[in-house]
Amino acid sequence: MLEAIWTGLLVALLGWVASVLWNNRGRLPVLFAALRLFGDVRVSVASLLRVQDDDRYVLVHSPYRPDSYGPPGGVVKYHPAARAALDRLGFREELRVDQRMRGDLRGFLPGRALPAFVRWLDRQRDRESALECVRRELAEELGEIGHPELATGIERLHFTHVRQVVDGPLRVPGRPYRVVRLFDVWDLGLDTAEAVRLRDALTALAADPSESGVLVATAEDIVHGRRARSYLAPHSAYLMGERRFHADLPPLSS
Repeated sequence: MLEAIWTGLLVALLGWVASVLWNNRGRLPVLFAALRLFGDVRVSVASLLRVQDDDRYVLVHSPYRPDSYGPPGGVVKYHPAARAALDRLGFREELRVDQRMRGDLRGFLPGRALPAFVRWLDRQRDRESALECVRRELAEELGEIGHPELATGIERLHFTHVRQVVDGPLRVPGRPYRVVRLFDVWDLGLDTAEAVRLRDALTALAADPSESGVLVATAEDIVHGRRARSYLAPHSAYLMGERRFHADLPPLSS
């Protein structure tokens, strides 16, 4: 009798494990990350753009981390209709540095809710897609560096998906939580005249000593974490692969 009970319990447990793995099969690294999280986790969902010229990568200046540069791109935004689903998950939007961050998928969750949050993301309802995000962020950042004219024709650009990266969970010095970031990396397709002009214009700006909004860095620079006097954001490494080399730079306080 007891043997039959234990066998039944074991079969039920294995069935539950199989079900969890199947339901999270697209993001198993996130599931394994969640098993290490017992309190709150800070999450962010972002798209990055790889603009490459031979062995060099185009990076843009960060307004929130002076003297640092990172890939064009930013955080995916959710739509107002998503608020009920996010509330059920316990999502709390992070305090904004400025109003441009309103609606960002960047905030805090109970660690146990991370797999459900990722399943909600994968349904792609009531939020920007990763592709919509990278297109919007590129236009915004061209304006931020003082060259909104380069966004002309941006709707005709083509982008190719490169990889998804799960970054974390990482400890944050002095904070009681860990961080998990979900990145989609995209290539600028150079199959249109607009794309070639944009790449050439950005590399020309990087070569102009009077311009500080754009920088080109080699893979060696990114591994080192600096080019000349400028810091390179750690997530720049995801333009090359799934491994980062440096800790985060602290942002400006709100």
